[in-house]
This record gives sequence, C-alpha cells and structure tokens, in this order.
Amino acid sequence: MTDLNLEHWWQPFTNVRAFQKNPRVFTRAEGSFLFREDGGDVLDITAGLWCCNIGHARREVADAVRDQLMQLDYAPPFQFGTPPAFQFATRLMAHTPEGINRIFFTNSGSEAVDTALKIAHLYQFARGKGSKTRFISRQQGYHGVNIGGTSMQGLPTNRHGFPLLQEVDFLPGMLDISRNAFSRGCPEHGTDRMTDAFEQIIALRGADSICAVIIEPISGAGGMVPPPQGYLQKVRELCDEHDILLIFDEVITGFGRTGSAFAATEFGVTPDIMTSAKAINGGTVPMGGVFVKDSIQQTIFDNTPDTVPEFFHGNTYAGTPVAAAAGLAALDIYESEGLFTCASGAKGEHWANTLHAMGDLPQVIDIRNYGLLGAVSFDPLDAPAKSLGPRIHQRCYENGLLCRAVGDHMVMSPPLSISESEIDLFAERFRKSVLEALG
Repeated sequence: MTDLNLEHWWQPFTNVRAFQKNPRVFTRAEGSFLFREDGGDVLDITAGLWCCNIGHARREVADAVRDQLMQLDYAPPFQFGTPPAFQFATRLMAHTPEGINRIFFTNSGSEAVDTALKIAHLYQFARGKGSKTRFISRQQGYHGVNIGGTSMQGLPTNRHGFPLLQEVDFLPGMLDISRNAFSRGCPEHGTDRMTDAFEQIIALRGADSICAVIIEPISGAGGMVPPPQGYLQKVRELCDEHDILLIFDEVITGFGRTGSAFAATEFGVTPDIMTSAKAINGGTVPMGGVFVKDSIQQTIFDNTPDTVPEFFHGNTYAGTPVAAAAGLAALDIYESEGLFTCASGAKGEHWANTLHAMGDLPQVIDIRNYGLLGAVSFDPLDAPAKSLGPRIHQRCYENGLLCRAVGDHMVMSPPLSISESEIDLFAERFRKSVLEALG
C-alpha cells in the first residue's frame, strides 16, 4: 500500500474510489517495462496508452528535452515561431501520404480532433459550401474528450451526461464476431453493411449538408477492430462521390503501429485530414497535430483577407519547442531502428502467431490483430457483461503484465521496440493470468 496522499488528484477514466482502496502506482520505467513501488516489473503490453512506441526512458529523447529546456524552454506560438517546431514539421512530411504537407500542432489527440473538425468546417465555408455542416462518425469509435470529439463518440458511456453537437450521424461499428472471429489482419465481412448505412445517411440528410466523415482506420478504444477488406477504400470512394471530406483519426494508428508510418499509407487510402498525437514524440511530452492536405489550407488562405489570421484557433503550447525537440529525437529513433515498418516484418508475424496461439484458452470467442495491435475477446458466460475484462486486467497486473480491458475484450499495443523474447514473456504472463482469473 502506498504512503502517498491519494485524495487530491481526480484521475481520468478511473474509478477513483476503487483505486484508493487498491492503489496501483508506478514509480519507474525502462524499455518495455514499468516498475511498481515494490520494485516488481510490469511488462507494458499497451505502450502506456498506445503512445510509448519507442519504449520507455530513451536517453536520446531525455537529452534532447534537457538541452532544449536550457536553450529555449518556451516562446509564444501566436505570431512567432521557433526552429524545433518548423524542423519537426518539415521532417514529419517525409512520412505523410502524397499531398499532405501541412501540420497544425496541438497538445493532445482530443485537441487534434476538435481542430480537425473546425478546419473541415472552415474549409467548406471558405469554398462557398456553408450548408455542409453535418458530420458522419461510427459506432464504437473514439475521438477524444472535447465537445467535438465527444459528439463524434460511438461509445455511449463517453457521451452520457455531456453536451453534444447534434448534427452527427453514425455508421455501424466494425466488430462482427459472429462472422469475422479469429481473423488475421483485415476480416472479410462488413464493407457492404457500411456502404448501405452510408448511402442511407446520404438519402436522409442530403450530401449538400455533410461536411466530413471522421473514422479511425482501426478502431482502438472500441475493442481494437481492423477494417474489413476494402472498407477504407470504399469510404474514400463514397466521400469523393458525394463531395465530402474524409478525416482519419490516426491518434492510435499513426507512427508505425500498423507496419507503416501511418495507416493511410498502410492501406493505400489518402484522407483529406489526419489527426495524430500519442506516439508523435514517443509519448514523452504532450503533443498532437492535424495533418492537412495542401489544397485545403490553400483554399482557406485564398478566401481570407491577408490582414488577419487565416484560422482563429490555437493552443498556448501548440508546437512548443520542448515537445518538438522530443519529437525530433523520437523521429531519429523511429527512422534509425526501422520502427515504422517493423510491425509488418518478422516481429509483427511473431506477435500475430503468439496472439492467435491464445485461442485454446477458456471462454475465448475471438482473436484479432493487425501490425503490432491485438485483442482477445472473452465470453463472460454466467458473469455480468463487461465484468470479465476487469478481472483479467487485475490478475495481469498482479502477474507483471499491463493489459487493457475494454469490456470483455483484452486489448494490446506493445511498444514497437519490444523484443521477441518479451513477446514470449507476454504470452506466459497473459496465459497464467487468464487461467487464474477464470479458475
């Protein structure tokens, strides 16, 4: 039991009362491991919260942050600039899809989503399409916690009790265990269902009222669900057909998670706007960004008087030199260690094989994977729905494994720097934990 005072920090997405009765406190991290107060190691199979893709405590990043703090810790981004922000923006463009060469920095994925929605809306207004104000999102989708992102939420518990934008329609979620169970990579079924729903929304609302579609290429907090075959290509086709912008929320899938720098590249589908955050600098300093097609920025610029800001929007810490310095150091690691593509190579294959070997565990009804992402779904049988995941989660922690429970789905996103022997250790600890939790 910790001797810390636990009363004053209201923790995010946490049952605080339960936490205070049974606190779980980390005090150190290194490589693929977090360490508890008692010194016990916990294999971080979630890369923090999908963000520590380069592993923990990378000296190169720490040194870059320290040096930047001592040289220029902060300067206002409104009407001014700093070298690290411009340098990081330039280097990032080597990894974006063709035609996307602009980034608007934010502090988080939530801010990136709301920024993307505002850019999309402003673009439609700038080109004389002011009636295009509605959005299409997806059930089981997660888009952060600000008002715009909350309104796009496809997770009911994250919407309940909060103010919402009303001009949003939802495509069906992609998880279909009855038809797609135990798929490797993209499952077979689901694209036709999405197409029918999309066309029904168009028939109901009219294409001239719809601003943009926002979706995660792979659903994250909704249970780690890869898109069905041809799904993203069909969404792009429908958006083009009906003159609708396509926004990819790549806060989770960006920076090597799928086997390419971005899922847009992995799946060969270029959106108009991409949100990012989390792993943009290895999860070290809060930072996010919105990648935008050059043509969208140019349209806004062309329709704004040259005496005022083109976009009345921004954050105090947008593109802060410290966060950008961390990003430059992280990008060196991503590039030099081949982390952007390792999920599509031998490491990704070993991960997939290891994950699907869990199919013999009791009550497993589905296993799915893509790149260095994975999920194992359990049937709670006679237990209340969504109760089994938390039980397995707690047992994993006790056995030295950090795994995330999303209802009765156990979701994994290991650091891209994880070794094959550490993947084997994951399998050992996960198997032990499941058997104990169900025993």
